[in-house]
Amino acid sequence: MAGHLVGAGHDVVVWNRTEAKSKLLGEKGAEVAADLSFVGEQCDIIFICVNRSEDVRECVAELVKMAEPGTLFVDHSTIAPEASIAVGTDLQNQGLRFIDAPITGGSMGAQKGQLTIFCGGEEKDVADAMPYLQTYAKRAERVGGLGSGQMMKMVNQIAVGGALLALCESLAFAKKAGLDLAQTRDLVGGGAAGSWAFENYGLKILSADWTPGFSVKNQLKDFGYCADAAKSIDAAIPGTMLVDHLLKHAEADGKSEFTTAVLYETILAMGATE
Repeated sequence: MAGHLVGAGHDVVVWNRTEAKSKLLGEKGAEVAADLSFVGEQCDIIFICVNRSEDVRECVAELVKMAEPGTLFVDHSTIAPEASIAVGTDLQNQGLRFIDAPITGGSMGAQKGQLTIFCGGEEKDVADAMPYLQTYAKRAERVGGLGSGQMMKMVNQIAVGGALLALCESLAFAKKAGLDLAQTRDLVGGGAAGSWAFENYGLKILSADWTPGFSVKNQLKDFGYCADAAKSIDAAIPGTMLVDHLLKHAEADGKSEFTTAVLYETILAMGATE
């Protein structure tokens, strides 16, 4: 994502908790910061993409030390909606700006500049961020106020979980029925049962390629946020909780770093009564 900003001719300062990940961008023309406070000092728009709510809070605490009033923070992390609201409100109280802008499309979407971005925040703030977002997104839209971007990401993850289960359960059934998996994927995926999961994760299942993609560990993290968000609005998400339960079996089998499509193996190993 930062590479697309560099490629579009923007002056980009980068920092990563894993220093080696910044090196390649430095070779492409970005300035590599020694620490986060330098990023806060140099940039009037700051993009964050880390793992958990606490990681966002930790990064923001360093960034604000040198940030000028009016600096716009754009958080691409998937975190708890209430955490986004809290972080955004705190920044606004300090004369800074914030939008929660979680992404979907995976690592390939980021590399191809084809992400979808759900933006929550003030209209002007989203508009100011949009020219930058469009360098690595096929679609970016404001979906409401602070926290709305994260709520839309929860919707996305709920749908992703259902599609993942449909793919893995159906192909595991086909395997046990003695059907050809490649033919099954082509025929079923091209009809009413087709989905992004069939198109992309189906290929990984056929080749037993369990490299992420999106890992079991990260999907479980997101499902935890989904469960909390669902409880806060009294929404039932039984399918998501079933997939969460099944992925925890995969995690217990040492597959937390594998792609979520490894759920196929977990279901394949189960019997009819499980």
